[in-house]
Amino acid sequence: MNRYPNWLNYLVLFVILAGALLALPNVYGVDPGVHVSRPDSNPLQESTLSQIETILDEEEIGFVSAALEDDAGLIRFANEVDQQRANELLRERMPNHIIALTLAPRTPGWLGALGLEPMNLGLDLRGGVHFLYQVDLDSAVQQFLGTYEASLRTELREAGIRNRVRVEGDTLLVPIIDGGDLDEVERMIRALDEAGALQLVDRLIVDRATFDDGPGFRVQLADTLLRERQDFAIQQNTTTLRNRVNELGVAEPVVQRQGLDRILIQLPGVQDPAQAERILGATATLEFRLVDRENNAYDAQERGRAPLGSELYSDTGGLPVLLRREVIVTGDQITDATSGYSQGTPAVFVNLDSSGANRMLDTTAENVGYPMAVLFIEETPELVERNGEEVIETVSEETVINQANIQGVFSSRFQITGLTPFEAQDLALLLRAGALATPIFKIEERTIGPSLGQDNINQGRLAIIIGFLAVVVFMAIYYRVFGLVANLALFANLVLIVALLSLLQAALTLPGIAGIVLTVGMAVDANVLIFERIREELRNGNSPQASIRAGYEKAFSTIADANITTLIAATVLFTLGTGPIRGFAVTLGLGILTSMFTSIIGTRAVVNLIYGGRHQVRRLAIGGNV
Repeated sequence: MNRYPNWLNYLVLFVILAGALLALPNVYGVDPGVHVSRPDSNPLQESTLSQIETILDEEEIGFVSAALEDDAGLIRFANEVDQQRANELLRERMPNHIIALTLAPRTPGWLGALGLEPMNLGLDLRGGVHFLYQVDLDSAVQQFLGTYEASLRTELREAGIRNRVRVEGDTLLVPIIDGGDLDEVERMIRALDEAGALQLVDRLIVDRATFDDGPGFRVQLADTLLRERQDFAIQQNTTTLRNRVNELGVAEPVVQRQGLDRILIQLPGVQDPAQAERILGATATLEFRLVDRENNAYDAQERGRAPLGSELYSDTGGLPVLLRREVIVTGDQITDATSGYSQGTPAVFVNLDSSGANRMLDTTAENVGYPMAVLFIEETPELVERNGEEVIETVSEETVINQANIQGVFSSRFQITGLTPFEAQDLALLLRAGALATPIFKIEERTIGPSLGQDNINQGRLAIIIGFLAVVVFMAIYYRVFGLVANLALFANLVLIVALLSLLQAALTLPGIAGIVLTVGMAVDANVLIFERIREELRNGNSPQASIRAGYEKAFSTIADANITTLIAATVLFTLGTGPIRGFAVTLGLGILTSMFTSIIGTRAVVNLIYGGRHQVRRLAIGGNV
C-alpha cells in the first residue's frame, strides 16, 4: 500500500494553503497613483490632502481615492492618463512638496492587517531611476597623501627640521632645507604607515632625491597600499550612498559596486531623478567658524584679498562675509542631524561627538554675544577635456549659510536656522548619511516610467501563461491522470514561488520572470523521471502499487543530483552576478526548492490519495503501452 502518515498529508496541505495566503495580495493588482510627501519628512496634514482633492476637482481630473498612508498622501487613479495629468498639475501647483509617480497595490485591509504584502517589483517592472557613477580614484589617492603631508609636516616641525613638504600628483615630495638627519627623516616617513609595520612588504616607496632646496625624498604608494586605498574609497562611497538611499525611503534599492571604479544605483518607484541625484551626488560638509568682527568684509572684497588670519566668503545672498581661519568644528564631528522647526522656522538640530562638544563649549564660553557662522562646503565633480583627454575636476562651492550671535554656552547639541525647508532637509540628510570619501560623477542616467514597467509585466505574464499551458497540455495528453497530478503540482509550484517572493520581499525583475518561465519547464522534469520509471516497472511485470513505490524511490537520487547542481549554479550567479543576473538567480533558486517539494512530496501525496487506499489496482492511468 502507498500511504503517507496523516501528519505528512496535513503538512502538504498546510504548505499549499499558507502559500496561497501569502501569494493572495498579488492577485489584486495595482493602481496608477501619485505620491505626495513633505520635503522635511514630517507627516502630511489632512488639510493638504483636502487641498490636493480641490486642485484635482477644479481641473476635472478624476481619481479613485485620496488617503494618507505612511505620513504621505496617496492619490489613486483609474488610468495612466489621469495619473500623468495629475502629476504635472500637482508639480506646478505644489512646488514645495515632493510629487512622484507610483504604483499603489490594491491589497485589502484585512490582508494588510495580517502584515501580508505583494512582492516588490524591480526597476524594469515598477519603473524608477537608474544611475551609474564613476569614482574619482585619483582624488582618493591625493586625499590620502594629503593626510601624510599634514602629519609629516607636523613631525618635522616639532623635530626642528625645516622642510617644504608638498603633494604633486600621486607623489609626496619631502625637500629638506637645512640638511637634517636624512635617516631620521626616512624613519619618520616610513612610520606614517602604521599598518605597514605588520606587513612583510613595503607599502610605501621611499626614494632619496635632490631638490633645489637640498636633499629630500620622493614618496609613492606601493601597489598594495594603492589598491587598498582605492578599495576603501569605493567601499566607503558605496556605504555612504546606501545610507543616503535609505534616507530617501526607497523600497528594495540596488547599491553595488560595478567593475573597478563604478557604483550602480537603482531606485525602483522613484520618478523624480532630480531630487535623487541632488542627494546622491553631493559631497558636502560643514565648518563652524567665528565671524571676523575687526575687519570690514566689503573692504576686503574691494581689495580682492582677506586680512591676515581671515578668509573671504559669500553668503546665500551673494554678500561678502569675513570668517576667522580657525575652524571650531567640522562635519566629521557631527554624530546626528535632524530637520525640523524651531519657533516656526526651519532648523537643523545637530549633535556633536565628545571632542567637537568640548571645542564648541570652550568657544561659546569665550564668545557669548559674538557672531558665529556656518560654512557649507559642497564639492561637485565635473568631467572636462584637457589636452585631448577627459579628466575629472572637482569644483568646490563654499557658502556661508548661517550667521547668528552666540546667545549662550552650548556644547554637544545645538541648532542651525535661517534655512528654507528644502535646504534644512537636504542638509540634515547629508550630514546624517556622511560625506563621500572621494568625489563621484554621473556617467549614465535612465528613467523608466510605470507604464513601460506595466508593459514588461504584461509581456512576462503572457510568457508564463503560454509556457504553463503548453506544459499542462503536453503532460495531460502524454501521462493522463498522472499528468494532471503533475499539472496540479506545477500550479502549486508557481503559487509557492510568488508566496516566497512576497514573504521575503525580494524584488521581481524581468530576468526574474525569465527564471520563473524556465522553472515552469524544469518543474515537470522530476515528474517525467518518476513517471517514466513507473512505466518501466510496469513493463517489467511489477504490480501497480509496487511500481508507484519504486518509481518515486529509485528516481529520487537522479532528481536530487540534477536539482542540486542547478541550485549550485543559481547560488554562484547570485553571489557573483549583478542586479539582473541576481534577479534571475533568485527566482531560479526558489523555483528549484519549491519544485522539489511539489514534484516529489506533493504529487506522491495526491497519487497516494488516488491509488494508495485501493487493495486491487489493475491499471494505472499513466499513458504509454503499459
